[in-house]
Amino acid sequence: MTLPAPPTPPPAATRGERLAVWGTADPARVRVLGWLAPLLVTLLAAVLRLTNLGHPHEIMFDETYYVKDAWSLWNLGYEGKWGDGADEQLPRGDDSAMQTAGSYVVHPPLGKWIIALGMALMGPGSSAGWRLTTAILGSLTVLVLYLVALRLIRSRVLATIAAGLLAIDGLGIVMSRIALLDGVLTFFILLGVLFVLLDRDRSLPLLDARIAARRRADADGARVRLAGPVLWSRPWLVAAGVSLGAASAVKWSGLYALAVFGLYVVITDALARRRAGIPLWPSDAVLRQGPVSFVLMVGPAMLTYLVSWSGWLVTSGGYDRGADANPLAALWKYHASMYGFHIGLSSPHSYASPAWQWPLLLRPTAIWVGSDPTDCGADHCIAVISSVPNPLIWYGGVAAALFLLYRFVRGLIERRPVGPMHTIALVGLVATYVPWLLVPSRTIFQFYTIVMVPFLILALVVTLRELAGRPSDPPHRRTAGRRTVAVYLVVVVLVSAFFYPVWTGMSVPYPFWLIHNWLPGWI
Repeated sequence: MTLPAPPTPPPAATRGERLAVWGTADPARVRVLGWLAPLLVTLLAAVLRLTNLGHPHEIMFDETYYVKDAWSLWNLGYEGKWGDGADEQLPRGDDSAMQTAGSYVVHPPLGKWIIALGMALMGPGSSAGWRLTTAILGSLTVLVLYLVALRLIRSRVLATIAAGLLAIDGLGIVMSRIALLDGVLTFFILLGVLFVLLDRDRSLPLLDARIAARRRADADGARVRLAGPVLWSRPWLVAAGVSLGAASAVKWSGLYALAVFGLYVVITDALARRRAGIPLWPSDAVLRQGPVSFVLMVGPAMLTYLVSWSGWLVTSGGYDRGADANPLAALWKYHASMYGFHIGLSSPHSYASPAWQWPLLLRPTAIWVGSDPTDCGADHCIAVISSVPNPLIWYGGVAAALFLLYRFVRGLIERRPVGPMHTIALVGLVATYVPWLLVPSRTIFQFYTIVMVPFLILALVVTLRELAGRPSDPPHRRTAGRRTVAVYLVVVVLVSAFFYPVWTGMSVPYPFWLIHNWLPGWI
């Protein structure tokens, strides 16, 4: 007796059919849903940064400089001096201690102008107003990191993970909830990196197309061109210059990012010309395209920086404004004085941390310790704001950066190409970390590393991608890798929840605070 043949299973649904089932076959709807994850992550970041933003209602840590400078900028057009007792009076809305005499400041004004916007909106006595714009830019930095990661990794899932890690990281939260310059600096640097990547994605295909067109045109005459075309139409490079110029107008350390990513643009152009078969590709990129790229990037950066000093230039009361009849000459002399201050800054501080300590996270900065914490249900309560990052994100990012450095060096030795996904994080760390190693005697702090955090997270996400496995790996390898990544991410979220009270100044029992100090230097 012949048994009937088993029924043929229905064919697997195609991706288009699966999307149609969910009502997402429409490309426009797919694009809308594609924005859902980054917007939700950005919303999460905003909630963590804006909730109870006015706590503590007092000037904490270096807000004593930037809050008062911001308010005098808004009212005078330049940073003015303040009399005794200003830190106690300003939270009450009393700005009578503000004077018209110019104050000697050592940072450019753009970051303080941005802080002043929130103060103008909510009043000088609103602590939430002092911190509003830094909190908003801190939240937007999460969205920009998503866009950068998406450009590099081409995966919405991994880009969402990158943005999510920054959204819940302690250093990102703390530096968004305080009126300091470093969070603003981070936003403009990361935005500049996004524009550099957009320029790369636009200009390299354009370069290839023009080279191919030239070769077709030259084929009949057998003409050989030793150099490639020079590209002037690079609007994203101009945007990168504006953004990195704005970073430099917040803190001078933004100049390192401008220089490093400017060099990255030249190297990227050179390698593209090499791949296209241009015989004189090094000199073509450096001597022909290089000066054009310099004009397109550095020119807007310099103009942006100069515009940030408009208040000082058009008024007469700024510090040292009368040093020369020519306003630009007076500004140059002022900058020479500022440079001397930064070079010679070496004063003891209990929370100073040289750059070699930063990867080890030996001395995070205690931003604030409450003198009169509210009741926490225990006999001994304490309220603190510590700038310690999520340790699993930080140490994982450092380990991932070392892994990418190993991959990069091995690629150079073996002469294998290493793509931007594996190099941008390293380039960013060169721009934001290496310069501080060159000033070992200068007084610097661990919280400066906020500008490093997005690049450490990029390195971490690229490494997690490797750990999760590639499509060509055996199924058991991919399953084990993805489970490992999932467990890691769950633990990261739990650690952030555990540390959140000491990132936002909640009143907690003293023993609860003690168990957050994993290393002796964290106290």
